[in-house]
Amino acid sequence: MAGSESANERSDHDPLIYTDLASWWPLFSAPAEYVDEAADAWQLLSGACDGALRTMLELGSGGGNNAFHLKAHAELTLVELAPQMLEVSRALNPECEHLQGDMRTVRLDRQFDAVFVHDAVMYMRTEADLRQAMETASIHCRPGGAALFEPDCVRETFEPSTDHGGEDGDERSIRWVEWTWDPDPNDTEVTVDYGYLLREADGSVRAVHDRHVDGLFPRDTWLRLLREVGFVAESVPDRFRQDVFICRKPPAAS
Repeated sequence: MAGSESANERSDHDPLIYTDLASWWPLFSAPAEYVDEAADAWQLLSGACDGALRTMLELGSGGGNNAFHLKAHAELTLVELAPQMLEVSRALNPECEHLQGDMRTVRLDRQFDAVFVHDAVMYMRTEADLRQAMETASIHCRPGGAALFEPDCVRETFEPSTDHGGEDGDERSIRWVEWTWDPDPNDTEVTVDYGYLLREADGSVRAVHDRHVDGLFPRDTWLRLLREVGFVAESVPDRFRQDVFICRKPPAAS
């Protein structure tokens, strides 16, 4: 992309859309696009939870688009690694608790009726990282509670793909293309390249390349690791993915 900025020298854990370009997030991905996903997540979690679902922890909550819909059903605590994305979410969800933290290591010293991990779990690029995120969810899920993990895909369902989108705001506009590909099918990573065209209020347009590196694991690896951290788990389809992982935390022994 001629004249574009590059993310090649940045950390793979620091995608531009979550950091330098976070203010563009509401145009890149709008809350209205999450109505059905949030509804499906609530149905799965409330159905798996033993007892009332009043409190929920979301790990990797991003710009808060799922929380925007889920907060009508439960009291939400939102944990996100990127401070810029927390600011976007605070503006959208001022009534929710927001905390900066890494889903692999954050410890809040309390438990919730449910734990929700949307597609931010894709940034777990090694089996050790993925297990750590699952352990965090298990530690924060009360006995009898439920957890839901929603990766974009598993190894068995991965296919290279392209996508595009964008929105017009009052003053700024964005158009983007997404290109997902697998440089090495023998490892646990896939690459997602984004190209953004960003039009400012004065009509100027710049092009930005943003590389994301995601983790990709077989279905059996997901289920094995979830069992290891204390969940009873199964893979089920929803209307968007062939595999989401709904988990139950066994009740405490009496």
